[in-house]
Amino acid sequence: MGDDQATTESIAVTGATGSVGGRVAARLARRGAAQRLVVRDLNRAPELPGASAAMAAYEDRTAMRRALQGATTLFLVSATESADRVDRHIAAVDAAVEAGVGRIVYLSFLNPGPAAVFTFARDHFFTEAHIRSTGVAHTFLRPSLYLDLLPGWADEHGVVRGPAGSGRVAWVARDDIADVAAEVLLEPGAHTGRAYDLTGPEAVTLGETAGRLTSLTGRTVRYVPETWEEALESRRATGAPEWAVEGWASSYAAVAAGELDTVSPAVPDITGHPAQTIEGYLRKHPSALNHVEPA
Repeated sequence: MGDDQATTESIAVTGATGSVGGRVAARLARRGAAQRLVVRDLNRAPELPGASAAMAAYEDRTAMRRALQGATTLFLVSATESADRVDRHIAAVDAAVEAGVGRIVYLSFLNPGPAAVFTFARDHFFTEAHIRSTGVAHTFLRPSLYLDLLPGWADEHGVVRGPAGSGRVAWVARDDIADVAAEVLLEPGAHTGRAYDLTGPEAVTLGETAGRLTSLTGRTVRYVPETWEEALESRRATGAPEWAVEGWASSYAAVAAGELDTVSPAVPDITGHPAQTIEGYLRKHPSALNHVEPA
């Protein structure tokens, strides 16, 4: 695999070294699709049948344009949260259009909006708006909060702490997101202009979520509500920049505001299998809460 290799693939996949992009690339390879994996580090690119790799960062428009030459479809995984994430997305989208990419499938987030309570969801709104403005064919995948990351919301004492109130969230598994993405990528035209909310099968409060985790694992998990100011103060102790602190705290606040109280049939409709439940995830990952001290 190499950066100078001629690009003849029809599907370009970004984030192939990550949790969602890597899953999507593996699924496309199993389906026999030719793909180009666009990565920041060639040494970390997965070796998959039918795949080559090119090195480019989103913000490097020239490298992105070169990496995407010959691709007809781009799976654009949103960049890691940063103060300039929208600018990075815009550079990648513009490079794709300049390279002749005809369709972008963008990994967005549930209920994006310019004034969304969840500050990171605002980035997705502006990215979606820019993609639309280019006139390129597109599909937006809008997942809820990741079920896979849920165990990490509990600290070593089993406490999930934040200003989520009694709001609800339908946690979604990254495997389900990847299954949907693969189907959408392999069906050119069938999903053009569509935006799909990707969620689990039910929306639950954080208190109910903690109860499920407790009953399923035998480790005591509890939800402790915080005020907005308490949430900011507890997270500022990490030394993270303010935009990151607000992003973390606002993920809980968005739950309280009802922004994530959505249950969508898109996963079963597109993949043909039910969306994974909290119970199903823990059956597959029985050690997910091993970091929590036993009661």
